[in-house]
Amino acid sequence: MLASESTKRLTVLVKKSRRGVQQPDVMGSQKHMRSLAVRASSSRIETVIKGLQNLLHFSENADTTDYVSVEGVLTVRKRSVLNWMDINSDIVDDAEDALLDRKVLLQLVSSDQVDPGTKIGKLGKECEVLNWNLVQDSLISEDVTYPVTLLVPKDFGTPGAFIVRNKHMNEFFLKSLSLTLPDNSSGNKTQVFFPCNSWVYNEKKYQCNRIFFSNQAFLTDQTPPGLVQLRETEMMNLRGDGLGERQVWDRIYDYAIYNDLGDPTKPEDKRPNLGGSEEFPYPRRCRTGRPVYDVDPTMERRVLRNFYIPRDEIFDGVKQSDFLVDQLTSAAHNLVPAIEQLLSGGNNEFRSFKEVRNLYEEGLHLAEQLQQVKDTKDQTQKMDPFQVVKNLGADDRQDVLKFTIPQVISYDEEGWKEDEEFARQRIAGNNPILIKLLTSFPIVSELNDPEGRYGDPTSAITHSHIEPYLEGMSVEQALEAKKLYVLDYHDLYLPVVKQINELESFDSQTYATRSIFFLNKNNVLKPCAIELALEDSTGRGKRVFTPPKNNQRDWMWDLAKAHVCTNDAGVHQLYSHWTRTHASVEPFIIATNRQLSVMHPLNILLQPHFKNTMNINARARLLLISANGVIEKCFTPGKFAMQISSLLYGALWRFDEQGLPNDLLKRGMAVKDATSESGVKLQFEDYPYARDGLDLWCAFKSWVTDYINVYYASDKIVQQDMELQEWWSEIRTKGHADKKDAPGWPSLNSKANLVEILTTIIWISSAHHAAVNFGQYAYIGYMPNVPVIMRRLVPEVGTKEHSQLLSSPEQFFLQSHGRPWQTTIVMAIVEILSKHAQDEEYIGESFIEGWTDNKQVLDAFQKFDEKLQKAGEAIKERNATTERFPNRWGPTKVPYTLLYPKSDKPGLTGMGVPNSISI
Repeated sequence: MLASESTKRLTVLVKKSRRGVQQPDVMGSQKHMRSLAVRASSSRIETVIKGLQNLLHFSENADTTDYVSVEGVLTVRKRSVLNWMDINSDIVDDAEDALLDRKVLLQLVSSDQVDPGTKIGKLGKECEVLNWNLVQDSLISEDVTYPVTLLVPKDFGTPGAFIVRNKHMNEFFLKSLSLTLPDNSSGNKTQVFFPCNSWVYNEKKYQCNRIFFSNQAFLTDQTPPGLVQLRETEMMNLRGDGLGERQVWDRIYDYAIYNDLGDPTKPEDKRPNLGGSEEFPYPRRCRTGRPVYDVDPTMERRVLRNFYIPRDEIFDGVKQSDFLVDQLTSAAHNLVPAIEQLLSGGNNEFRSFKEVRNLYEEGLHLAEQLQQVKDTKDQTQKMDPFQVVKNLGADDRQDVLKFTIPQVISYDEEGWKEDEEFARQRIAGNNPILIKLLTSFPIVSELNDPEGRYGDPTSAITHSHIEPYLEGMSVEQALEAKKLYVLDYHDLYLPVVKQINELESFDSQTYATRSIFFLNKNNVLKPCAIELALEDSTGRGKRVFTPPKNNQRDWMWDLAKAHVCTNDAGVHQLYSHWTRTHASVEPFIIATNRQLSVMHPLNILLQPHFKNTMNINARARLLLISANGVIEKCFTPGKFAMQISSLLYGALWRFDEQGLPNDLLKRGMAVKDATSESGVKLQFEDYPYARDGLDLWCAFKSWVTDYINVYYASDKIVQQDMELQEWWSEIRTKGHADKKDAPGWPSLNSKANLVEILTTIIWISSAHHAAVNFGQYAYIGYMPNVPVIMRRLVPEVGTKEHSQLLSSPEQFFLQSHGRPWQTTIVMAIVEILSKHAQDEEYIGESFIEGWTDNKQVLDAFQKFDEKLQKAGEAIKERNATTERFPNRWGPTKVPYTLLYPKSDKPGLTGMGVPNSISI
């Protein structure tokens, strides 16, 4: 009762001392925020709290003659860095913590000395972290260090883990614990480091104590005896029981299908579940356990705020990279409706290229619309909509959205129109991963068409269409010389073209496209024919277009190229970018946390390449790929977008073709070459994505090989590592369950296969994602270059529409593209996605502090960084040799730098390969 009354009085005192203090502006200066922090804790409150701590802090009164002291430093980041709005309650919480004897307790666990009763390592004394409340919760991004003294028995052995119990009401981010052990017989001090990087909530939120292990890595059967049970216990905690709704503090990794993209209570928002069926195969996402809809129990109810993911996968709100994702979230919530409101009424079509250019020169004045959004939207959003516009704009105005000029028009405003540039972007643009060698002619569709819906399966492109562009060669000679290449979206789009074109209330018209390219004598790729197809059993739905002669302008040809770019934009966003990286990697993350202990060397190797991916994926499910999200609003497939994503996953994805060399072999863009470090030789050297990518692939594979050799002496050890075998089995049978019986899964029975598997995962998470993500604004940021939606079919000669094209070609061309509001929304989103953060973590840079002290591993990592530096130098050299490598620049003079390992500055740099998919 006394404690309760004292708490009440102290709470009143705290509240009185805080009256009149303004809440800080989240975008205010750090100096201002520090000032507020000082004002937030009056000297009187500090004196009371300090006195209470002196009276109530934990102390060991027992005889400690059989114990020795271990000195250490605990590094944490306290909660108010994130929850600055809650400063009043934080101070009250601190006062109540002191009164009620709340504390943080640490207890060391021996790795090599086992308690015969508990069968786990001997335990040290449970000791308090002193002076916790004297360190004020900070309003800025600062780590807080606490010196700690821990007691252990004299025969304790080596600390291998520690237990932490948080009795405070507030959670905190535990970064690390470093220990200095007492002098050994030689007089040398031993350092032990525990990298934690985890949120620790009040102990009542957990069924078991929180356990953290040192940075020593052990294969399953090499685990020190004192840590065997703790290792398995921690993994069981991470797996969970598959029941109930997950809470924010949970750390449970489990699988679910994509059954939360739509709302079955609204016919216009109902979407099929992806995953778990032959019709819609898909990778699994993280299970949330949310309630289901009464009208459709197979679908989880959507929420307005973020979906559950394990707490340590959530951005901590401190790094600059987190700011980009907050900006993305706020743009989708606030900027999208403001742009729609401003541009969807009245004149809502572009009439000239000058109007498009005005988006960069004059911008959009959004003050009224932004204010309305701000007044009506959920105010829990972290970022003010005006601030989002300021961050995107080229000036300091908060109400004018003025975009940065994209690279594709920054040097030559007309270069994007050239056929050579159209072809170059298939091998060096934002989606350079789907062009294939043409091996037979004519092309024949492989669609299963028992009902004859699509007519003659043979392409309408004939010899006579392409031979005028083959420099005197016949088609057969060009095939033999491996000079013909194809970008073929015919079979991927044709089954859904009719559905897309007949969508009500969605202004979209599209084709299934094929494009054939010729590699000329100067090794420059050029288009020679485009086929546009509609579903038509009579065969009249196919049209072929060829380039104009003598450099004349042909607007029909330009419209055909635009439809190819639209097909490509959809496949890029839905497959090359989302499905092949974001969605496909999430099961790897889940399986790694469920089946590989944090002590397992492969968990340590992979975690940097998984950082923040689940969080950005959850944001995408909430804002981008859901019903009426940005993708459905602004891309040609509309409401069928995610169904196409599923179709592409089912038709194209197999694990063994995700690594670069095998992908190139599959597409005929390379042949096997035992003399090459990569094992392949390119069909033509000036394929920028592949040439640069192979250098990075070799660096990755060398690093992984060296790492694996440290821990696995033989193939037999790989086969006997039960955690590893369960991990690989679960990836196939649960994470990618719809593909579990498909070809392409290597047997995990050798070091060589293990190296290939790990290199592939690292490649997808880093270099592949960088190649398809960070160049988006450079090319998509200028709508005429990459229209993500088309609203008109190419007019037939002799029709009214054809006459309109001839009389006003520029206006007709632009009005065939997306509307201004769609264009502007896509520009805003891809600009954010294409940016590098100030503190981006690039490949070859250190993982987390103290991630290992194994000298062999550190030496191998240094070797890896040196190989990456050489790869970067080679990229610079190739870009400087334009005569030999013309495809690296093209008419637009945009150098290919997307796979340059590091960026020397943040923002829209068009270079730099981060460790993970974090945006």
